[in-house]
Amino acid sequence: MTGRRAIAAAAMAAGLGALAAAFAFQHLGGLDPCVLCVYQRWPHAVTVLLAGLALLGGRHASLALAAAGLTALAGAGLAGFHVGVEQKWWAGTAACGSVGGADTVEALREQLAAAPPARCDEVPWSLFGLSMASYNGLLSLGLGTFVLAGVQGLRRGRET
Repeated sequence: MTGRRAIAAAAMAAGLGALAAAFAFQHLGGLDPCVLCVYQRWPHAVTVLLAGLALLGGRHASLALAAAGLTALAGAGLAGFHVGVEQKWWAGTAACGSVGGADTVEALREQLAAAPPARCDEVPWSLFGLSMASYNGLLSLGLGTFVLAGVQGLRRGRET
């Protein structure tokens, strides 16, 4: 297995592992994701797809792999934003589980009777003081750095 293929396979495995963990926490652990949690799944899915393209090889395999690394870093940024919302350093998005907008008592009753969405500013699970968003940010940062460093190393090896 070439260096590029090994890096792509590792990126794919990490992205699939992160997605599997997110769905396991949701469907087996009963932790409903907030909107930012759901958004954080997208960079992993895109990273898996781009790493898959790099595994297939071809003329643009290294470009796909570099894009996978950048996508993972974007996921780290999104996770960092979510950690900031959890820590109440800044406000979340408009879709972050706010309850409001009812202009009648009946509308308020209907809103309260409906299952409330998970809030982005609450930490439903943590380990060693770190939330799932924190762990996702660390994983994404590490993955992005690993992939981009690998791509740079492959370029250097080709230049010598």
